[in-house]
Parts: sequence; structure tokens; C-alpha cells
Amino acid sequence: MEVNPFYFENVPRREVNFKGIKKSSYYLTMRDGVKIAVEVLLPKNLSVKDKLPAILLQTRYWRDYDLRIPFKWFMNDYSFGYSKHLHKLGIERGYAFVKVDVRGTGASFGTRPWPWSANEVKDGREITDWIIQQPWSNGNIVSMGVSYLGTAAEYLATLKHTNGCLKGVLPMSSQWDTYLEVGLPGGVYNHYFMTDWGELDKGLDQNKSKSFLTLHPPLFYLAKGVKPVESDKGKKLLKEAVKEHEKNIYVHEVELEVNYRDTIDAVSVFTQKKKIERYNVPFCVWGGWLDAAVSDHIIKRFMTYNNPMRAIIGDWDHEIIRKTNPFFYKKYKLPMDQTVQQKARLDFFELCINDKFTEKALYYYTMGEEKWKRTGIWPPAGHTMERWYFSDNNELSQKKPQSEVGENTYKVDFDVSTGTGNRWHVHYDQKLKMPDRAKIDEKLLTLTSIPLDNNIEITGHAIITLYMTSTHDDGAIFAYLEDVDEKGKVIYITEGQLRLIHRKISTEEPPYKITVPHHSFRKKDAKPVVPEEIMQISFGFLPTSVLIRKGHRIRVAIAGADKDTFNRYPEEGIPTYNIKRNKFHASYIDIPVIE
Repeated sequence: MEVNPFYFENVPRREVNFKGIKKSSYYLTMRDGVKIAVEVLLPKNLSVKDKLPAILLQTRYWRDYDLRIPFKWFMNDYSFGYSKHLHKLGIERGYAFVKVDVRGTGASFGTRPWPWSANEVKDGREITDWIIQQPWSNGNIVSMGVSYLGTAAEYLATLKHTNGCLKGVLPMSSQWDTYLEVGLPGGVYNHYFMTDWGELDKGLDQNKSKSFLTLHPPLFYLAKGVKPVESDKGKKLLKEAVKEHEKNIYVHEVELEVNYRDTIDAVSVFTQKKKIERYNVPFCVWGGWLDAAVSDHIIKRFMTYNNPMRAIIGDWDHEIIRKTNPFFYKKYKLPMDQTVQQKARLDFFELCINDKFTEKALYYYTMGEEKWKRTGIWPPAGHTMERWYFSDNNELSQKKPQSEVGENTYKVDFDVSTGTGNRWHVHYDQKLKMPDRAKIDEKLLTLTSIPLDNNIEITGHAIITLYMTSTHDDGAIFAYLEDVDEKGKVIYITEGQLRLIHRKISTEEPPYKITVPHHSFRKKDAKPVVPEEIMQISFGFLPTSVLIRKGHRIRVAIAGADKDTFNRYPEEGIPTYNIKRNKFHASYIDIPVIE
């Protein structure tokens, strides 16, 4: 039977007949006096007898837009991305929407010391209390969002709610482990994302519509800025709020120690596992294989949380509105209508509100095969690790080296780049641009297998182990897993990276379940590189699910830099890496294969 991640069984249906959207907006005063801007969307034909569940969205990217003339005359509900169809379908299904500018953003007052601060999270409790007291509320709330909003929704599940009013959470493309997911994957600082995200946030908090030029260009032409609340006719309060935002602190400006995760875990929702499990709120988690490290943390959630959960990983971009499939990298259109996704999300909410969602399963899309799969465990059944050794003549071989000597020398090229359309740029809403990597590979150290005798499905986390030396006291390894077809075209599959000072494999229990070597990325475990001393470097790749065709070859490509995305290590000098491939120090990659 064909697997369909968008189908839910036995969904209760309420008999409703709602049409049209009526907006209203308010300031809610929090416990410390800070005023939070809230917008409510209700059906136009709502009667005083009608009671609705609410969908809560907490955003730092403006809850609504102050549209320019003439757009404000006829575009009452301008939305984009995943909201494009959600509002209309949700209202027709009998849901209210509550959209919030989190403190320190949009039209809300207050300041921001960091994302998802303790005060911001606590605001969620007061907002939900307000919602269930409204005359239109039936006392049930569900929460959702993409990216920042998704993490805010997940934090809501850490709070105790009156009468258990929070019924379900739907985070999409959201941040779970802030350090590893996008800030410092493998301990390597992602200067591209941190700088661009910080600049975007700063511009938005100062009410500058041009901040959207790179992210959502239409908004620059349609909107003057964030929409003030209805009572603020002269925008006096909005100006006061924006003035308060000047005290905000942004990720690209903060003077924190960014080499280690010690200070960054304070804004990672995985640290709230016990609270999330205590309240047992059901989850439906969505994300894409090539959206930064989102897929990795969907899998970690699935393995770690005991909560009921449907986890879904597709070939999607950050907002789940375009394809990001390396086998069809120029085809951006999703094969289904957006309404299919939105109906699925509303079906999940309906089950949660009626206390009927009990599933625990992960649905994943195998690229190249173009097929959905379902599993109740991770790794999936039939999973084995195939070991491929670095061998002579730049080959990958399943036979362990027998020679007493053997090595590959690679002088780091700091001009090497995966471009400005890679998975880390997709996380900032860019299109995937991963063309034939044959020319790029000429600048890297590559090892390639012989043609495969059969099709193989690679699903899971590959793990690379290198025995190597370096001429310098710092550095990084960027490793890529690739598919080489019969004509020599090289297709990117996935990647992993590790800053060499974080090479120690920790014997401590990981903070969540993983299937790869555990690196703590803490200052106490850092190990400076001793030049010319042999090191064991072992780390996991980001997960994937692909079908490699018979006659194709598997390739591992190794670099020491990715200039358009990550910081340079070391800051000065050009290291030479010497990677061993002999009987005493046999470097290899373990590839997860599904029989």
C-alpha cells in the first residue's frame, strides 16, 4: 500500500459553515507591564453562540503588514509561504487564528536579549490564558509555525496550561539544537546564516520593510512596515515600541564565546525534554532533507521524545513550498497543491483536540526513487552499515588495506565553496542550486567506488573515520557523499563537517538519542591539534534517504573550507592534511544501507 504522510485516519468532522475572515488586533499587557501585539482572525459570520479552537502563531517576523495604497484596499489577508492557504481553510474548518509579535519585535514592546528568551516563553502562558477567556473560544489551543515560529510553538509545550488547553504542536523547519542545527554545525561557525539572519532581524525590529528584499521581495513593494494595532491610529505606540527595540541584541553582534556550545544551549528547546514529555502534548514535525540540519533534528526528536508524534521529512525547502531534490535541482514546484498540506495539518489538529492522536511514526521521502516510506523505529528495519575503505588510486574499496604504507595528501584550498544555493542557504529561503559537482571535486580530495552491481538505498547517517595529520594547530574537515552517474555527472547527496579541536569522542551520555559519534562541543573537551601528530577524526554526516542506481559510483569528497558559508580554520596559514589509508591506520566511511 502506498504511504501517504498527509493522510490521517478517523478524523472527526465538525459541522460548520464559516466563510470570510474578520481581523482585530489588541495589546495584551504581560506580568511585567510589557505590551504584546496580538491579532485575531475569526469567521465573518461567527455568531455569539459559536465556540472555536484557536491556532496560535508566535512570530518575530511581523504578525501582519501595513500595506501600501492601493494594496491595503483589497488585500485584507496578504500572506505567503505556508500561510497562503492555511487561513482560508482554517476559518472554513472552524478555527480561530491568534498571531503574536513576540516581545521586542513588530508592534510589541520590550527588548530581546536573545531568541526564545525566558520572558518570551513565559509570555506564551499568559497569551494562552487570554485566548481561553475569549467569548469565541471553546478552551482548546493548538500551536504551529515555520522556523522561529515552530520553535516558539515547541517551547509552548514546556508550559503547564489551564485545564490542559494546549492540545497539539506542529513545528516545521524549526530549530531544536541551535548550536548544531544552523549556528555551528560540527562546531564550524556558519557566518553566512548568522550574519544575514541577524541583519534581517535588526531591520525588522526597526520597522524597515527593505529587510524583506532578500527574504520575501514582494513585501518590500506591498508593505510599509509592521501593522500597528487597531487602537494605535497615529502609530504613536508603534514608534515607542520600535524605540525600545533599539536595545535588542542580535546573534551576529553579541560578544559570546561561539567556539563552544556551553552558552548556546540556553536557547535550545531540546534542553526542555522532561517538561515536554511530562505534559505529553502530541507533535507533528515537518522538515526537508536539504534544509540546513533540520532533518537531523527531526530524527533526534523522534528517537528522543516519548510524546505521540508524526515526523515527516520530504524533499522540501525551508518554508515547505518548493522542492529541494539534488536529483532534480532545477525543478522547484512541489508535486501537490498546497491545500493538501494544509488540510493534513488541520486534520492533525482535529485529532488532537478530540484526544484521538496516538501515532508514533516517521515518514520519509527517498530521493532518486521518489517514494514515501514509513517507519516506527530509527534507523528503519533492514538497516546495515556498509564499510568502504580509502584505497589506492583514489578508490573506495570494501576490502581493508593490507599495505603498510599509504596516504593521501591534501593542501587546503580556502577558495573552495559549495556555492550560495546549498542546504545552509536554503535555510534562509534560497532555492537549492547544486549542479554537477565534477569541477568542484577537482579542487577536493576524492575517493570513488567502482560501478555498483545493484541499486542501493542509502537511508540514515553515514559516519566517516579518518586517521590524519595536519601541519597547523587548527582546521576543519568538510566531507561530502556523492553519486557519480555513468557519464561522470556528480550529484550531491549529503555532507558532514567537524572542526578538528572538537574531535574528542565523548564518553558522557548524549543529551538526546543519536546514531553517530558523540562530540560534546564543550570547552572542557576541546583538543588543540598537535602538528604532524596522527589524529582519529570520526563524525556523522547529516541524514539522507536516496536511491543510487546500478552502474553509478559512490564518491567521498573531502575539503578543508566552504568559504561562502563557514568560517576559516585556522584564521591564518594554509594547512596540509595527510590522510592515512594503510593496514595500521585505515580511513573509511560507513554508509547506511537499507536491504
